[in-house]
Amino acid sequence: METIKWKIEGMTCSHCALTISNFLQKEGLKNVRVNPLDGQVSFEVDGKPLQEKKISNGIEALGYKVLSTSGESAEKMPINPHLRRFLTCLPFTLVLMLHMFPALEIHWLMNPWAQLILCLPVYFIGMKYFGRSAIKSLRNGLPNMNVLIALGATAAFAYSLTGTLLKLGENYLFYETAATIITLVFLGNAMEDASVSSTQRALRSLAKSQRVMANMIAFDEHHHEVILPIDNAHLKVGDLVLVKTGEQVPTDVKILWGEASVSEALITGESTPVHKKAKDKLIGGSLVIDGTLKAQVIAAGDDTVLSGILRLVERAQGEKPPVQKMADKISAIFVPAVVSIALVTFVVNYFILDSFTPALMRSIAVLVIACPCAMGLATPAAIAVGLGRAAKNGILFRNATSLENFKDIQQVVFDKTGTLTTGEFIITHFYAANIEESELKNIAYSLEKYSNHPIAKTITIAWKGKNEIRWQKIEEVKGIGMHAWDKDGNEYWAGSHKSIREGHTQDLHSVYISRNNILLGWIDVADEVRPEAKAVVDFLRHKKIRTVLLSGDRYAPCKKLADELGIDDVIAGQTPEEKLSKITELTSKTPTAMVGDGINDAPALAKATIGISMSDATQLAMQTAQVVLMNHGLGKLPTALGLGKHTYRTIKQNLFWAFAYNIVAIPVAAFGFLTPTFGALVMGLSDVVLGLNSVRLFVKRVA
Repeated sequence: METIKWKIEGMTCSHCALTISNFLQKEGLKNVRVNPLDGQVSFEVDGKPLQEKKISNGIEALGYKVLSTSGESAEKMPINPHLRRFLTCLPFTLVLMLHMFPALEIHWLMNPWAQLILCLPVYFIGMKYFGRSAIKSLRNGLPNMNVLIALGATAAFAYSLTGTLLKLGENYLFYETAATIITLVFLGNAMEDASVSSTQRALRSLAKSQRVMANMIAFDEHHHEVILPIDNAHLKVGDLVLVKTGEQVPTDVKILWGEASVSEALITGESTPVHKKAKDKLIGGSLVIDGTLKAQVIAAGDDTVLSGILRLVERAQGEKPPVQKMADKISAIFVPAVVSIALVTFVVNYFILDSFTPALMRSIAVLVIACPCAMGLATPAAIAVGLGRAAKNGILFRNATSLENFKDIQQVVFDKTGTLTTGEFIITHFYAANIEESELKNIAYSLEKYSNHPIAKTITIAWKGKNEIRWQKIEEVKGIGMHAWDKDGNEYWAGSHKSIREGHTQDLHSVYISRNNILLGWIDVADEVRPEAKAVVDFLRHKKIRTVLLSGDRYAPCKKLADELGIDDVIAGQTPEEKLSKITELTSKTPTAMVGDGINDAPALAKATIGISMSDATQLAMQTAQVVLMNHGLGKLPTALGLGKHTYRTIKQNLFWAFAYNIVAIPVAAFGFLTPTFGALVMGLSDVVLGLNSVRLFVKRVA
């Protein structure tokens, strides 16, 4: 399937996003994601040619504008369009409102025709935006918020125009109401855009770092090095680049020459520079603090880690967590409900007050004060901030649901090797039984070189030799070890205690070497505990979250580590299949997060309530867990937990404000305690309040 990305203008909330999403799904498009915050829309096309013009026209028929489709670049606006419309309408509205101050003695403003001339430009601009959008949404059976604004402004304008044409007097003139509604709603939309835009700043800072100039190393006809400045977008895998002190790493590279202190704060949130040397990999967007490097490009364009992060965050922002479903259902019926309430308000007030004018003004106030956008923005604004702050701190969420699910976590299960420990082993002791030590080392090396397990890599590096055994057949048995046969038919094992069938009953060592079921020797390795592991476990205990160590390693070292860190329970000697079964059992009893390496633990990570990968920021790691802690950032776990819980708390606060606002404001307007003008101002401010409450997540202490 091909993924298509478009940019659409005119979305103000998740109700708009729901309208566009429903339309695209009716057109047969798959995996539709619509982000109302930045206007990004993505969908997949299943083999058939995309009818781009038809779909684009359909979206515009809903009242929105397609700014860019695939292969086009979005037109850059020098100023926010809502702000531009507000500034255009403001002078006419201010002059029109002066007639409300008799002390100024501006007699010509009392002329209804003068007021009509002043109101017409504002009404025309308002109807070109709100009216057109309202009519298109009604035509498609999905009325949006602009229906309420258009109805309110048109009712005031039509009533005033009737009074002007029939010369009914100044009591029938409410041109300033129509103009003020339109002008203040444009102001509210501009303020809303500004507050929502601030929720995107973490993501924008990441995106901005993608385009830099690179120093590409080329060679002239004399095979001398030549440095060519080039946009990093033009780099290809295999190109050579020079990165000097103070420069940004242009793309993902592998160091060939030189050493440097590198800050990965933009990517991982870690402010302390990391020492890098030859053969180390650097993530594009990192900053060289001190040193000069020559490196080879290993990923470019959309294949880089940073591009993967951006795609991950954008996709997560476009998805809806469970808490949004209730708001979506209410938003879908909100506009018809408000129109009905406004009609009832008019009828009831007309009979009670026996006066047409105040009844009309109260019904207009109901139309204007209602704000489905507040309900629609409650969730996406908070989600955007939570995901943005997480990305800035090296925490990647694959979807918004994972962010919300953190609120329920009561238990955290840790893998041992590479998670609570560094995964960097050293051989502490070994023993050869009935064979020479050199032969034991050669057998161990010949077997373990075919494994990617951290212990196997340690043995391979330490005992690398030239006379390795050529195997007739070799396989890796998950959770046990390496199993091989030589050309003479001898059977070999290098693995855990489970690989020994006879002659050794105690599980005391890390690796056992056997030939034809006869023990040849054993190897002990030691793994360093991560310095931040104790603080993380203490944090979880303080939060009354149960901790479990689930490992394929032996019980004795697992128990020792658990006691050292204060972990509540130990489940040792587990194969990947047994880990999956155990996680299934634990998750069925209580919401459980599992922290693992993202590769060997992939099935168990997928089965947990939340799977958290400790792998490096590779594409593979991003695909094996719902959450990725970059650069083995175990210390980021408290922040991830805190962000999840505080984001959900912010969503609840936003939804409470949105519902409470409408529950209180609509009756207040219906009983005549709120003018249409003040209602338009308060309606715009309600969205800003939600935006500001969400932005607090940027600076709020969460862990």
